[in-house]
Amino acid sequence: MKKLLSGILLAVLVLALAACGAKENGNADKTSGGEGTSTEPTKLVIGASNTPHAIILEEAQPILKEKGIELEIETYQDYVLPNKDLESGDLDANFFQHIPYLDQQVIDHGYKFANAGAIHIEPMAVYSTKHDSIEDLPDGAVIIFSNSVAEHGRVLSLLESAGLIKLADGVDKVSAEVKDIVENPKNLQFDANYEPALLPQLHKNDEGDAVVINANYAIDAGLNPVNDSIAIEATESPYANIITVREEDADNPAIKTLVEVLTSKEIQDFILEEWGGDVVPAK
Repeated sequence: MKKLLSGILLAVLVLALAACGAKENGNADKTSGGEGTSTEPTKLVIGASNTPHAIILEEAQPILKEKGIELEIETYQDYVLPNKDLESGDLDANFFQHIPYLDQQVIDHGYKFANAGAIHIEPMAVYSTKHDSIEDLPDGAVIIFSNSVAEHGRVLSLLESAGLIKLADGVDKVSAEVKDIVENPKNLQFDANYEPALLPQLHKNDEGDAVVINANYAIDAGLNPVNDSIAIEATESPYANIITVREEDADNPAIKTLVEVLTSKEIQDFILEEWGGDVVPAK
């Protein structure tokens, strides 16, 4: 009897161990993409401005899904939180800022970020409800623009290109400040005390003589940078909007695939067709 019980117990133990082994092998096949199973998609959480960034990402979602990447888009209305959330790990990447802004953020906050790739350019433009052309701006006109220091050189370069001011010879146009103006024949007054997202509303409220607005906020407010502005930035610009990641994720294969898709001909053509020159692919 004892031999019979021992035999039964041994058989039960062998079957139990075999079942556990089969379960472990099944789990290993599922996670490693073994034969007869499918690998779980890689998930990327990307923070983006509503327009055009989130719209571009939405267009790329089905293409990325085919490549095994599930893209989750978190939208933001400001230029501060996307970098904070990237640093904290709430985001895998963000898509809202241009290179000079990122450079300034790294200086100001010590972020350990990397530029994973340039996607598009949003030409900055000058808008006015009071004057039909840039030449019509009167003596002492008030020009309103962003309180973001990283944007000031860009604004001043645009005003210089429009013939309103002259910056000092040799000054770095990207980092130029109001103090670098050496010629201001119309005695323009500069008011740079507003969050970028508020600029379209200031324009709508007839504040100042002109308001300089980033294209993403302008488009989001129903403005057409090409048709509604009195002066617009050239498309050849150092202000390409980029995918930003933490330094340790710069070589992440999923991030590289994201950038490849966003810079593909399919997405570049979409950008041109969707915005007709108000947003252009980065060169």
